[in-house]
Amino acid sequence: MIYNNIFHMVGNTPTLNLNVEQLENINLFIKMESLNPTGSVKDRAAKYLIDKIYNDGLINKDTIIIESTSGNFGIALSAYCKSRGLKFYCVIDPLISEVNEMLIRKLSTEVIKVNERDENGAYLLNRIKKVKEIKEQFPNSYWVNQYANQHNSDAYYHTLGTEMCNEIENIDYVFAGVSSGGTITGLSQKIKEVYPNAKVIAVDIVGSVIFGGKSKKRHIPGIGSSRVPEILNFAFIDDVIAIDETEVVKECNNLLLQHNIFAGGSSGAVFSAIKKYFNGKSFSKKPNVVTLFADRGDRYANTVYNEQWCEKFINEIETIKNN
Repeated sequence: MIYNNIFHMVGNTPTLNLNVEQLENINLFIKMESLNPTGSVKDRAAKYLIDKIYNDGLINKDTIIIESTSGNFGIALSAYCKSRGLKFYCVIDPLISEVNEMLIRKLSTEVIKVNERDENGAYLLNRIKKVKEIKEQFPNSYWVNQYANQHNSDAYYHTLGTEMCNEIENIDYVFAGVSSGGTITGLSQKIKEVYPNAKVIAVDIVGSVIFGGKSKKRHIPGIGSSRVPEILNFAFIDDVIAIDETEVVKECNNLLLQHNIFAGGSSGAVFSAIKKYFNGKSFSKKPNVVTLFADRGDRYANTVYNEQWCEKFINEIETIKNN
């Protein structure tokens, strides 16, 4: 198929039926979201949300779009806003990766970096405070607010969830990493609508507070959060699995070395969660298990795929445990 605009290629990503030696008791299907135009599942939300609010008259060509994001959503929003000639202000923090910051700075209208930590020892709350200041400064502005905006979850209901239901017959389990909450909310709504008996398993990271965990320093972006997303009030979640970051590093590298899949941190977390969940279980008929690998590994080249970083990270973890 020939396209005239790269953003016409958002969605309809390929699904991989992955054979894993430790998971011979299930059929594993993975939506390869790294093959979206800017490299992540967030392209779906950026395109859907901006198109929706523009068509509904909530923004115009002079509106300043604002969001707090240091990751894939920032890249997707900045790229899509630029393609539509819209102004985008992105609020980031020092934990942003070099690659993400470079891309966001090149594609955004303005980038504001928040350097002061909040009461949780993170930056998220202060980033949101900065967003509100900018919104007050510019009356013709729109805060995307991915943590609470229904258009965020609707994007995944209408695209990713619908594609999964159309491609895979009789879905039994769905695993999805959770950060801002939009993906699992929209996905769970659609899956439960078509397959009411399917179990939706949320994958979080140790150190995240989303599902009541104790807040602590996290090293790998793209999964977990230092606040509870309001949008999760509308999600249908049957179970939660929290994965340690050391497992994320291990499984990301296993995916690359054993399956030639160069995937991001949340993919390693989800892969680890699926292994843990189905370990030792037997079924009269193999269940169909569906997940998504949200982004690609190049944005983690200096972290989970870097031997020096991994050695320093593991030493830091061991020091904390021993103390």
